[in-house]
This record gives sequence, C-alpha cells and structure tokens, in this order.
Amino acid sequence: MSKTNLLLTPLKVGDLQLSNRVVMSPLTRARAEADHVPGKLVEKYYAQRAGAGLIISECTMTAVHGSAFVNEPGIYSQEQIAAWKKVTDAVHAKGGLIALQIWHPGRATHALLNGGVTPISSAAKAIREGQVQTPQGAFDYPVPRRLDDGELAGVVELFRAGAENARDAGFDAIEVHGAHGYLLDQFLRDSLNDRDGEYGGSIEKRARLLFEVLDAVIDVFGAGRTGLRISPLVGFNDMSDSDPRALVQYVAEQLERRGAAFLDLRHDNGADPREQELARIARRAYHGTLMLNGGFTQASGEAAIAAGEADAIIYGKPFISNPDLVERFRIGAMLAPIDFTTLYTPGAKGYIDYPALKSATARTALAV
Repeated sequence: MSKTNLLLTPLKVGDLQLSNRVVMSPLTRARAEADHVPGKLVEKYYAQRAGAGLIISECTMTAVHGSAFVNEPGIYSQEQIAAWKKVTDAVHAKGGLIALQIWHPGRATHALLNGGVTPISSAAKAIREGQVQTPQGAFDYPVPRRLDDGELAGVVELFRAGAENARDAGFDAIEVHGAHGYLLDQFLRDSLNDRDGEYGGSIEKRARLLFEVLDAVIDVFGAGRTGLRISPLVGFNDMSDSDPRALVQYVAEQLERRGAAFLDLRHDNGADPREQELARIARRAYHGTLMLNGGFTQASGEAAIAAGEADAIIYGKPFISNPDLVERFRIGAMLAPIDFTTLYTPGAKGYIDYPALKSATARTALAV
C-alpha cells in the first residue's frame, strides 16, 4: 500500500469538493432498458461505486438517432431524465458525486441502430477498421453524411439540451465527450476533418464546434461544473492527428480561458513517453484540474500526483470488478479480476454482482 495515499486526499475540482482523487472513468456497459432508459440495474451499479471521488457516467446519448451501442442510456426524454434522477439520488445517498458524460457518435454507428437514419460526420469518410454491432449482426461502417456548416448550430443545441436535462436529473457536473473518434473528435482531428470554411483547416477552426458545444454546456452548468475529455493519441475509430502537441496546447489554453473545472486526458497508456509529453503540455497551459486516464495502477497514480503531473487519476477497468476500489486502495487489498465475457451482456451478471470486501480478512499486499 502507498505510504502517502495521495490518491485518497480531498481535492477541489471547480465548484465540487471531492473526497478523494480516484475518479471513475466513463465505461459503456450496455445495460439500459427499452428506449435507452437507465433502470434499476444502472441505479444499483453507480450507487455501489459511490466511494469514488467523482463518478463520470458512461457516454450518454443527446439525440434519439445518436445510438452506437444498442443499449446505452440517453438524456433526451422525460422518461430518461426521471430514471437518471433515481441514479443521482442513489449516488448522493451514499455520499458520492456523479457527472454525466454527453456525446454523439457521429460516423461511429449504423443506420440499423438509429431507425434508418444515416450517420453524420465532418467528412463523408467511413471508418475503415472493424465492424459495428447491430441487432441484425455485424456490418462494415457505412459512409456517413457530411454535415453542412448550417447544421452545426443544431448539434450545439443537442448538447445544450442534454446539459439542461442532466441538470434536471440532479447530476453534479457534466463531461463533454470530445474523444475516441466520436462526432466532436471527428471535427477536432485532422486525419478525418478535410473541411474548409469556418470548421476546418487550422486547429482553431477544427476545434470551433467542440468549443461552441462546451460554451453551451457552460451556459447551463457553469464552468466550475464542466469538464472535457480528449484523446489525441488514441487511434480508436480510425483516428489520428498530425500534430497532437499543438492540439493539446490549443485545447488546454481554451479551457484555461473559460475556467473549465477539469480536463480528462485519455491515454492508451499513461506510461508512454509521448502521452506523458502531452500531459506536460496540458499541465503548463491549463491550471484547472488535470485528470489522467490510461492504464494507471495505484502506485503509478500516486507517483503521477506526487510528481505534480496530475491532480486526479481516472480508473476504468478496476472499477468494473471492484465497486469498493477506493476502500481497497485504502487498506491495500487485492483487486478482483474482471470477467471480460460479461462486459456488454444483458442482466446483473458481471455488472452488479461483483462483491465488496466483507472483512479485514481480505486484506493483503496490493497486487495492481
């Protein structure tokens, strides 16, 4: 167990006071019910993990035709808002804080998931790698419809409405998903965005939609409760950027100007020197809360905080099978393994049936 336990110390994040620096990553688990409504399973799942300093929810649909995972939750209907209110109430009853991550998949989906509606993107280019899973089976990704500039105000309003609904559902904060090759990232990174005009070319123009969305969300939640996720070196969904350093520099500067509460910098591997360089760039330009995410253990997370490289560490996989992850970090307990066969399957198995520690007899040397 760490001698310093910096991960377990309190942290002020914008307007929020976190009890510790262990943040739960957005994790798609595909357990929502019909019409993308989060049900009792989702409520219990998040309540079990309320010991995190902050929970960031799974990516949540802002549009009725914005599904990419079959059973992910939405935040665009009154039924969804009411269901999410039960989730936030359950987390708050356990003393936790929870932020909603809002998104649109853009081209990373299929018409079969969205009532026959063609996916949209910054460019009419399909994802070349992998396939998309639909209720009718797996298919190659289709060529998306290129959005006109005049349609982008409507995209901004989808996110604004999602933020307003999240506020009504009782969320403590909001995270805008600008990563992993989804719609906002499809404008941000230059491997895909081949536009000219006001939304393409320079980094300032490629980032314009992202910051129009962020400003709309800040109008609703306030800068002190708004965060952003980006992933400049993550190649998921066939994405890359020719100058990730400049991208991080610009995004961090813009977040600093707005006083945004936190930046979630998603890595493939936090130990990669290239990722560490991007974190240093972000750290110099942005003085809000920097959260690093990508393969950290308790020890490496402690080291990053001790070195001043991050303020908080976001953990994903450990939270899947260890609902009491913070307590395990505190006492130095073994971490339970994940059943990877149940990551996205329906029902409680592999979702809410991972047990918390029952007694001190489970304490042993930390093995993470």
